[in-house]
This record gives sequence, C-alpha cells and structure tokens, in this order.
Amino acid sequence: MFTTQDEWNRGYAEGRRYRPLNDDERSLLAGQVPAPSAGRALDVGCGAGELALHLASMGYTVDALDWADSALTAADTHPEASVRWLQLNIERDNLKPLDPGGYDLITLRMVYAFMRDRTRLTRTLGQRLRKNGALVVITPLAATTPAERRGIALDEDEIAHLMSMWDQAQRFAANGMAVLVLRGLKKAAVQITHAPCPQPSSVTGVHAVVTDTDGRVLLSRSVQQVWDLPGGLAAPGEGFEQTAVRALAEQTGVAADPVDAHVLGLLLDAQDGVPRTSVVVRITAHTRQGEPLKPDGFGHVDWRPLHALRRLDRLSATSARALDMVWPGVLPYVPSAHAYPVDSTCPPVSGESPEAIERREQMTARVIAGGWAPSLPVQQALRSVPRHRYTPESPLRTAYHSNLAVVTEHDERARATSSVSAAWLQADMVEHLHLAEGMTVFEGGSGGYNAELIADVVGPTGRVISVDLASYVVRRTRRLTAEAGSGRVTAVLGSATAGAVEHMPRGGFDASVITYNCWDIARAWRDQLADGRYLVLPLEVHDYTRAITFQKHGQVLRAVGFTFCGFIRDRGPAARAVPAVDLADGELQLRFPDGIPANTAGLDDALAGPRHEVATGVTVAGNESFETLQLFLATTLPGFCRLARNRDRDSGITALPKRSDAAAITADGSLAYLTHALVQDGPTPEQRRSEFLAHGFGPAGPALAEQLAAAVGRWDLYERGHGYPELEVHPAGTSDADLPAGHVLDKTHSRLVWTWRSDTADAAAVRPEKVSTHD
Repeated sequence: MFTTQDEWNRGYAEGRRYRPLNDDERSLLAGQVPAPSAGRALDVGCGAGELALHLASMGYTVDALDWADSALTAADTHPEASVRWLQLNIERDNLKPLDPGGYDLITLRMVYAFMRDRTRLTRTLGQRLRKNGALVVITPLAATTPAERRGIALDEDEIAHLMSMWDQAQRFAANGMAVLVLRGLKKAAVQITHAPCPQPSSVTGVHAVVTDTDGRVLLSRSVQQVWDLPGGLAAPGEGFEQTAVRALAEQTGVAADPVDAHVLGLLLDAQDGVPRTSVVVRITAHTRQGEPLKPDGFGHVDWRPLHALRRLDRLSATSARALDMVWPGVLPYVPSAHAYPVDSTCPPVSGESPEAIERREQMTARVIAGGWAPSLPVQQALRSVPRHRYTPESPLRTAYHSNLAVVTEHDERARATSSVSAAWLQADMVEHLHLAEGMTVFEGGSGGYNAELIADVVGPTGRVISVDLASYVVRRTRRLTAEAGSGRVTAVLGSATAGAVEHMPRGGFDASVITYNCWDIARAWRDQLADGRYLVLPLEVHDYTRAITFQKHGQVLRAVGFTFCGFIRDRGPAARAVPAVDLADGELQLRFPDGIPANTAGLDDALAGPRHEVATGVTVAGNESFETLQLFLATTLPGFCRLARNRDRDSGITALPKRSDAAAITADGSLAYLTHALVQDGPTPEQRRSEFLAHGFGPAGPALAEQLAAAVGRWDLYERGHGYPELEVHPAGTSDADLPAGHVLDKTHSRLVWTWRSDTADAAAVRPEKVSTHD
C-alpha cells in the first residue's frame, strides 16, 4: 500500500490503475447527486480521472485534484471534457486554486481512509459546499478487506463518526463498498478535557442557612468573637449541598439530608487581594441537634430571630451577604458583592413562633372589627398569610400593627420608596376586587405580602402576576414568596404601567390592583382588564389620594368605591413632577398637581397687602372626616391649586401651620385659600369644633374668598354625609359630546367626569365643564 507522494507518482507512471468505477456507483451518483444547472464538482484524489470524467459527463464542471503529478498526466487525455486538473495536497497545500464560489458536489473515492486528519479535512471540504450540496465518500469496508490492506478501508466506528458530523447522512452499498452521501455540516462540538491544575488563586466557601420551627436562623459566635453562619470549604469531589450538610453537623450538631439542601446562588468578592466565592445553601429541613462533631474553632451556637440580626455586634461580611441573598433587606448596609442567583426549585420553609401566630390573630381581629374585611375568604387570608415573613427586618409588633405601613426600601435621601401597606388598607382593597377561586389577578407594585393575600383568596387554581420596575423589589418579592409563599405569585421586572400582557389570560385579568399612588390611569390597566371586572388603585386628584374601585364597562371605568388613603408615589415612566411656584421669598409654595401653572404674576405683591377673611359658618367635629370636601373643591372650582408653607419660619402672612398646605384658587393676580380654626373647645374630640375660614389676597382676593366659602357652603348643604360623587373615566380623546354631564378633569390617558349631588340639586344637569387640563 502506497503511503508517500513518490510511491504514488511511481505507481501511476508505471501504468498502475486501481479499482475502476462500476455501474452500481454510477447509478447511485445519478440518483443521489444529479447535476444542477451550472453545477460544479470537486473530485479529491482523482487519480487517473475516471470519476472526474464521469461527473463531467453528468453535466458538472469539475475541478479534479491529486497530489501525484503522474496521475494527472495520465488523466489529462480528454481536452474536450469540462475538467480542470489541479496538483494539490488537500491536507497541506494552500487551497486558493479551488473555486471560491464553492461546489455542489465533492467526492472522495477510495481516498478518505488515507487522510491523516480526517475530521479537519471533512470540515474544510464541508465549508466549501454550496447550499444543498453533498459530500460523497466511497470507501472499502474494513470487515471485507484483507488485514494487510486494512489502511485503505474504514471500519464501522470510523464511518459512524463521519456520518455523525452531518445533519443528513445516507449510506448505500455499491459492489462491496460503502457509499456515503452527506449533507448539512454540523457546527463543531467542543471537546472537554482535563487541563493541568493551576496553583490555587481563590477561595470558595459554603454557607449553610437553616431555620428552626420558630423561624430563627442558626448562627455561631467564633473564638474571634464574630457571628457567622455554619459552613466551610468544599472537600475534593464534594458538592456544595454535601459541604453545607457536613459543615452544619460538624460545627453545630444539626443533622440534615443533602436532598433538603438547595443552592440559592453564588457571591463573588475579594479579601486581601484574593478572589473569594461564597456559595449560599438554604437547608429547608433538619432532623435533630446534637453535639457538634468538630466543635474546635466554632464557638457558641445560637438561634436568632431575623429582625434581631441588625442588633448583632459583629457579623462577618460573607455571612451578611448570604443572609441578604435569602432574605433581601433583613440587614442594613450589606457590603456589595457580585451576586449570581441560581434558578433553584427550593421549596417554601415553614417556621414561625407562637407569638407571631398570636399577633397575626390579633391583627386580623382588629381589621375585621374595623369593617375592612367582611368576607370570610379575606379574613382567612389575613389569618393564614404570615405577614412578618414579608417584613423580616421588622419586629413582630411592627409587622402586625394593623394601622402601620412597614417601609422596606429607602432612597439615598432616606425617603421611603417601597413598603408593605397597612393591613386594614390591604384588606379593604382586596375586598373591593370581588375575587373568587381560580381568578388571575394583576398587581402593579410588588412586595410579596399583598400578592400572597390575593393568592390565598383565589385559591390553588388562581395566580397573581406582580410587576415592579425596581430590581431589588422584584428580587425581594421572589425570595420572600419562595420562602413563605403559595407558589402562585409570579414577580415580573418591568413597568407596571405596561401591564403584563404576556401573562394575561384570554379575555383579560379577572382583577387588577395598583399599590402605589397614580397620577393617571394607564391604558394597559383598562385594556387588560376583563369586562365587568374591577380595578382598584390609589388615584391622585390635585394631590388628594383615594383608593378608588372601578368597574369596567367597555372602554369606560365607573367608580363604585372610595377609600381615603396614601401610598408611595409612582417612580416609573408615568411619574409626574408637580409644577410649583415659590412665593414670599420661599416661605410659601403654590402647587398645581393637576393643571398647567396659572399666571402668578402679582401674587407676591398681593401677599404683601391685606388679608381678607370670610367665615363660612361650616364647622366640623374633632373626629369628623371632611374628605369629600377636598375632592369637591378640587373638581368643581376653576383655578384650583394647593398652597403650602414649606419653611419652618412663619411671618404670619397666611396663618397656615408649618409644613402644611391648603386648598386654594387663584386668578387675576389674586389668591384665596381655606383654613380652619377652633371655635369650640371640649374634653373630647366630639365636643371640639372647628370652622372653615376662607382667606383672600390681592385685588380679586375678597371675591375669590367668597367663591371658596360659597363652595364650602354648597358642600355642607348638598354633599356632606352623602359620600362620594359619581365618577366615570373615559379614554383620552373622547369628545365632550360623548361625555356625561359633570366636571371634567383631564389627564394624559384619561378624562375623569365627576358628578356631584349639588350639580342637579336645584338646576338642570350641567354639561361637561373643564376644571383643569393636563400638561
């Protein structure tokens, strides 16, 4: 068997020829690779040219190459054939002489077995195939080839490897040889191998996070007087889960099964210039606590309530980060690290103290007694969902205070940016959603607890889609609902004003609730809500906030309930800065929350003049709500705005209490605003009474004050004690003619039409009257 170029040259020069092309091969070629129009073929190892000439007779234009020049001399005896003869070593030479346009067919007849680097050659040739082109390998079989000539044939493993490199691989038999027709070269697959192990240059530690039946986390105080989580370095061949379980038993005596250990994520940082990886493993169950197996170096062991962690004197930075990965926000000012959460299937972990259960029952009783949770499903949700587990940084008395919101995030100026709202308000809003089992509910603004209340009400077949634009809030929601939730809450990162159309059931969401102050009603909230169903949101009207329940009727939302409240303001793309004008050298500020700022020219001069006062004769008791008066004035008086005293100093201009504001109207360089003054004192709020007073400044100040006082009197006569008005929300762009009678408040995406009792009490229904326009 020839192996060198010289041997092949000598053989062809001596007239030696090899296995001629047979009819079976010709038939297969005609059937499997007929020449397309303008087809080009490459015959590799063409020898004396029999196959190349046959391909030319089939209609191909052929490039035929061989490394033996004597073979090409013997082959080039048919000048009329469309064959170009090339002397090339296909494995070593530059392949620039080949057609740059590629080939429809490449053949290797009785050649492939001689190739030294078959895989590389196959890829080189495969990359030169045109679309739908084929590589045809014709080879003797090792099984039928004498042992002394084994080198000219392929065995079955070699054939299988070659065929595995192609999307389409067909095998045929022709006169005792295999004919492989191969199409669609696959992308190269990486080969995995062991590289030499470098000198260690980083540290990887495992932290085991385990809680007891009271929900307390296990820590130990080391001999260096630092609190730390159990953990250690992984032993050779040991998984992170096994390391956590082993270290837990060795250091604390707590026994667990690796099946109950779940990797939550990795944290990367550096200490003293050495990269450090911390693996956080949550252990969801343990069986007993005995004596530590290796107590040396690991000191006092203690179970600590989560809210008490921030009172530890010294806590290791790596443990602090691990605790924050499990319970985001449980610790303040955690040192930063690169975090890589793992999409784990970690199940919820039970555990709460008898005190938590007792306080939750007491909170529920107070909410029910206040009339905020009349339905049994909402009452049961309040009793079932562990509120404290969604505020792990808070003491139980704070988490279960029925009237307090728990702030869970602050900005750089220490202003609240996320919170768990007061329990009574959450219950009230859930009640107004009119939920039933199996419903899918949209929540704008995440946190975890409110979503789980809803999930409890809608039951095992329902679900809640909670959307928030803050990555921290979404991470916190996902982790806390994973720790203590139902598995029916999906937290999504994004702007809530866009809704969640990718999660929306056919026909729309069964209910939607927004948990932050909204200046406007996003179109998505209306469009993605099922007809006849309910949307509850805290809507700002001239900076007065009410949680309003709307029922959808086609493209119209009709208010069916109002609740006095306050939430954290919108921080997303729909957030709106309130236009404001400073007056009296900054002592006062005139704000226009729902309108274009009025012309304030002359107001400073007006404030320097006399103040006109009008007594309204309308009084309220110390514990009496006048919340409807605020909206009545804001929606019926043209030029409505808010006057605020925003500095501690008071020159006595307005008689406003410091850091307070008042309903106001302005026109013609003049201003009027409303205050109240104590006119009857008494030992109880019911016996104390205050009277509303209107004040005016400027040339038109007296008239404006009279107008304001008259509006208060109208409210007292027609609205007081009768609740809120009728309210309809129509899409922006709805013409005035298509709106019902009432006072129109225009916003960016909606037109709000307010109809009060006084509008029809002694007069015909008023046509739409614009009281403000959006900017």
